[in-house]
Amino acid sequence: MEQSVQAFFSADGPLAQRLAGYESRADQVRMAAAVEALLQAQPRGTSGQADYAHVLVVEAETGVGKSLAYLVPAVFSGKRVVVSTATINLQDQLVDKEIPLLSRIIGRDVGALCVKGRQNYLCLHRWHQFRSHPQQSLLEDQEGERIEKWLETTDTGDRAELSWLTDRSPLWPRISALSHQCLGGECPEFGDCFINRLRRKAGNARLLVVNHHLYFSDLALRRRGYGELLPRHEAVIFDEAHHVEQVATTFFGSGFGQYQVYDLVGDMIRQAEQEHGTVDDERLLAMASGLKQRVDLFSSLFPGQRGRFPLLAFSQTRDDWHEQVHHVADALQRCGEAAAARDGESWKLLADRAEELRANLLRIALPDEHGGTTDQVYWYERRERSITLSATPIHVAEDLRQTLYAAVPSCVMTSATLATGDRFDYFCQRLGLSDPVAVMQLKSPFPYRDRALVYVPENGFPEPAEAAFETAVAERIRDLLSLSEGRALVLFTSFKAMDAVAEFLQGRLDYPILVQGTAARSTLLTRFRRERDSVLLAVASFWEGVDIPGESLSAVIIDKLPFEVPSDPVMQARMQAISNEGGNPFFDFQVPRAVLTLRQGVGRLMRSSRDSGLIAIMDIRLFSKRYGKIFLDSLPPAPIVRERAAVAEFFAQMAVSQPEQEV
Repeated sequence: MEQSVQAFFSADGPLAQRLAGYESRADQVRMAAAVEALLQAQPRGTSGQADYAHVLVVEAETGVGKSLAYLVPAVFSGKRVVVSTATINLQDQLVDKEIPLLSRIIGRDVGALCVKGRQNYLCLHRWHQFRSHPQQSLLEDQEGERIEKWLETTDTGDRAELSWLTDRSPLWPRISALSHQCLGGECPEFGDCFINRLRRKAGNARLLVVNHHLYFSDLALRRRGYGELLPRHEAVIFDEAHHVEQVATTFFGSGFGQYQVYDLVGDMIRQAEQEHGTVDDERLLAMASGLKQRVDLFSSLFPGQRGRFPLLAFSQTRDDWHEQVHHVADALQRCGEAAAARDGESWKLLADRAEELRANLLRIALPDEHGGTTDQVYWYERRERSITLSATPIHVAEDLRQTLYAAVPSCVMTSATLATGDRFDYFCQRLGLSDPVAVMQLKSPFPYRDRALVYVPENGFPEPAEAAFETAVAERIRDLLSLSEGRALVLFTSFKAMDAVAEFLQGRLDYPILVQGTAARSTLLTRFRRERDSVLLAVASFWEGVDIPGESLSAVIIDKLPFEVPSDPVMQARMQAISNEGGNPFFDFQVPRAVLTLRQGVGRLMRSSRDSGLIAIMDIRLFSKRYGKIFLDSLPPAPIVRERAAVAEFFAQMAVSQPEQEV
């Protein structure tokens, strides 16, 4: 330990000496000291046991400074620590801002490395295969020339260095380092492989920055004995930990997708063409083509309505379900056997992929016959051009106990929103955290009482279920926007509601109206930040990760409480499980989830201690329903009003005081 955490954050410590205007924050020091104590704690039990990890849960609201509060003790500990985030924005903030700042303050490189998923890196073997292929489109040839030049200089093979390469480039999936196409030690490019270089760098790094998807992908690979990308580490810190259950659910389940079969068929054809096809190749090509036709026929059995639906209910409507599933499974088996009969590691990988797809299909589509369990929910998703089948765990708590908490000595879960009504019961239960678990709740230091106002419409305003609600909300939002002079983020729980208000506001508002879907997210946020009086209407991802301090965001307006419609099969299964266990699905599951989402949306308003503004929630159920108090207790400590006049007076006072706080 090079120095104490408390000394680092003190009023005359290194941080204060390097940052002008720095003021020591008591809660930041409290969090840092708690993380430091966790990392110094003696191991508990033996690795592999479910209660091996020491766990700390910290809710640190905006303004606490949680990033440095965990980075400083992590670096000072001398241990290898993984920091996992849910969003690219936070990952970039850590790598580009917080960690370089920490390095400058302590006077040395902290040994940090950002690790991304394998698909972000170029595979040299697949690249050479691609370049030797005679049939390339003009676009692919042009992109190939540019990548050829890039490979002369890059040390990482990271596609992020190719600013000109679009997200939808058809070339990159053909040359990226996907795990199911890796030849491992048999690869002729093994020594120069970018993934192997990354592994070596990761082995020497003390601080690794990853995202949740990569971390749980790595856990799932370890569980199945497929090796790993991340080196062994002594601690993991999950920032934005409210996403952990959702991400873990994805990787502890299994899936079968139409496009997975397409990818397999395409790779088999390319491999056969590379070997200058023989008669046997023609037979294999015909077999691969037959597999594609068979999976297309299987896909056509499903209704055309897009969305996610219970698989069992659908399968029971088909007398030929068993037969149709086996048609696809048998076609996969034939292709796998044909690939296995050929020489070379590439063909073995193709055979393994075919067998894994076959096993997943049978386990999901015919669970009673192929090892399915009652603790999973089986469902399908119809997208625009494809079908996917999935088996998802109803609970991830036990999976986390057997993998995460049994493998790493120290684990920190932190976010600005983890508690519901100042209680952590929901979060801890969903993630399998039982006593002893240390919890800490740190409130925002921002002056909500003096600089913010919460508005809820008056009694008599329509509730969301009433026919008059849509029109009333649109009119009231327009009125509030006239008081705020634009400068507002308006958040909706559905695209339908957003589109209705957007249409209503056209021609009725004197401020620029930006609507999600009309441009890229980054473009909309840039315009919103730059055009001071603009209004941004959005759903989904805009409820979190929007960080716009200053006057451009002076109001956050939310159309209604963000309850999820319980039509999703995974959500239905989880609610049924709670009911079967004697719980109340609405209060034990739906309300806490809605509270956390609401808190994320509300948190967009105050991004600095000098911000001010209005939080408006157009849902009188906050007062008319018994559960409304749970939501009210979770809101920031700003005054609550229900009259338009109070909102008008608030903005008038802010306008008067604004010049005094400007520098």
